[in-house]
Amino acid sequence: MPNTAPKSKVSDRLQLARNNTVRPYVPLQKRPLPAGRPRKWYISHNRRLKAMRLTIALLDSGIYLPSQASNERIRRTAELIDIRPPSDTTCRLVRTLMRYSR
Repeated sequence: MPNTAPKSKVSDRLQLARNNTVRPYVPLQKRPLPAGRPRKWYISHNRRLKAMRLTIALLDSGIYLPSQASNERIRRTAELIDIRPPSDTTCRLVRTLMRYSR
């Protein structure tokens, strides 16, 4: 009877590790938003996305508390990462996200 033992998972992982190379970060391809929603939904959706991008950039730069994130600092961060200056409402949403991310 031939020895047909299954391959070990460790050797499969090592083979995958050899084949994978470190690649630079490439953002996901943007998809169109679903059609048929009210305009208000699209506005709030895009505002939330912008606020999340700004919150991540602030956290990466060492600003962890909402009290450290003034409107001016948020707008300077937006300028650094090539985003249009956020409104006061978006700045408030950024601080709210920072508060609840803990």
